[in-house]
Amino acid sequence: MTITLNHTIVPARDNAAAADFLAGVLGLRRLPPDGFDGKFAPVEVNDSLTLQFMTVPDAEPHHLAFDVTPEDFDEILARLRDGGVPFGSSPLEPDNGRVDHPLCPRGLFFCDETGNLYEVMSPA
Repeated sequence: MTITLNHTIVPARDNAAAADFLAGVLGLRRLPPDGFDGKFAPVEVNDSLTLQFMTVPDAEPHHLAFDVTPEDFDEILARLRDGGVPFGSSPLEPDNGRVDHPLCPRGLFFCDETGNLYEVMSPA
C-alpha cells in the first residue's frame, strides 16, 4: 500500500500573510483561495502536497520540516537574509544566524508571525 499526504492545515493569525510569507521564503507557488468560502490560503509544496493556511483565533504554532537540495538551501538562505528574517540552527535558538544543524550538514529554523516553526534541511 502507498499512502501520500495530500494536504495539511496550518493555523495562522492571518492565512494570506502566512501563506505569502512561506511561499516567498521557500520559493513555492501560492495558489488561489480554496475551501468553503475560500477560507484556505494554499501553498503548493510539490505535486502531492499542499499546505492549507487557515486563519484561526489564538492559533497554536506548528512545526513543519522540509528536505531541500543544496541549491535550494542556498536560495532559501539568501531570501531569509535579504528579507531580514531571523533564522538559526536550533529550534531553541531560531535566531542565532547559524546553519550548523544537529541532524544534517546544513539546516536552519525560522518562524512566521504566528510562531509556526519551519525547519529546512540540506544534505550538503
